[in-house]
Amino acid sequence: MSLNLTLIIIVLGGWLSGKFFARIKLPSVLGMVLFGIAAGLAVGDRIPAILWELEPFLKSFALIVILLRAGLGISRTALNKAGRTAILMAFVPCLFEGAFLTAAFHLVFSFSWPTAGLTAFMLSAVSPAVIVPAMLELKNKRIGEKNDVPTIILAGASVDDVFSITLFTIFLSLAAGEKTAIAASLLSIPLSIGGGIIAGLILGAALMLILKKHHNNIRATEKLLILLAAALLLVQVGEQLHYAALIGVMTMGFIILERSEPIASELSLKLSKLWIFAEIILFVLIGLSVDPAVAASAGLQGIAVVFGGLLFRGAGVLLASAGSGLSWKERIFCVIAYIPKATVQAALGSVALAYGIPGGELILALAVLSIIVTAPLGLIGIRLSAPRLLGFPLENLAESSGSESPLEL
Repeated sequence: MSLNLTLIIIVLGGWLSGKFFARIKLPSVLGMVLFGIAAGLAVGDRIPAILWELEPFLKSFALIVILLRAGLGISRTALNKAGRTAILMAFVPCLFEGAFLTAAFHLVFSFSWPTAGLTAFMLSAVSPAVIVPAMLELKNKRIGEKNDVPTIILAGASVDDVFSITLFTIFLSLAAGEKTAIAASLLSIPLSIGGGIIAGLILGAALMLILKKHHNNIRATEKLLILLAAALLLVQVGEQLHYAALIGVMTMGFIILERSEPIASELSLKLSKLWIFAEIILFVLIGLSVDPAVAASAGLQGIAVVFGGLLFRGAGVLLASAGSGLSWKERIFCVIAYIPKATVQAALGSVALAYGIPGGELILALAVLSIIVTAPLGLIGIRLSAPRLLGFPLENLAESSGSESPLEL
């Protein structure tokens, strides 16, 4: 099967499945993921190899689009309000879930401690690709704006991934028998985050000099092209210098909003249209990378351990949000919003197998299982609970969205 035909199937099938699921009042991205799983089972080995070579770039591009939208939607006032809570939400839930899963994988599956640790922190990462669009939708609907809950989740979830991936890398080195300086690796977490923020600040400020100077001479589409090129460059350099590039991308959007709200609004509108295409590509590709047969090999024990991890993550969220001024309903919503996992698990699930680490096939199965279980559970949970837990009356929600579903994710 040619690449052209494959992309046509992905885009058209993903769009139709998303529309169908939205029509039956389910999250549209769930339809895209399930279509990807079904397409993978149907076409199997006929998917051209070049698609898998392009997959990292396509996923990265989609994440750049959604994180730019996130940055363009977070004002300084909202960020200051999120403050301490967002910082705690970035690492406390991850540590709670990762610690439980490490012990569980060691005791239940007899993994060595390093292997249990790498599996645990690979699974503990939440998915910005799932969470960010959902929170932006809530912000657009003005749901949860009293205490700006969506901003807290946006900021916390983005850093959560950096923290999880760094700890995954440490345990991977230990499991592979490589010598690693754990203290230096842990120190790299704040350095990586700080480096990403600084890079985003510098590049965002430089972009604003250009965009403001030529504001009337550059069309909105051209501004978008410049922004995307800068973001892709930031990510590429970040891979070489090992800083948190995706946080830098979000920081760029924040700086643009801070310096010029009209330009930010212009770019945000263009990005929302581009996201229609990027969303389909991202979630169908995630579905294509899922093998239900592999997930089934993890069995009921795997499901029980994944749910156990979610319970401990929920406890971590409640602890991180204690004393934040959030109501109990808002804190429970934060627990639900921190459920979905997809992107990191799809990207890192096969790494242990590639390294020849014992139990690699089971680790891949657990990664796939976590996607199948948590992505739809989290998406549906966010959609159903947001109006009830964040203090936005259902009748007002319906009025603000016209005839569409109250929260079409």
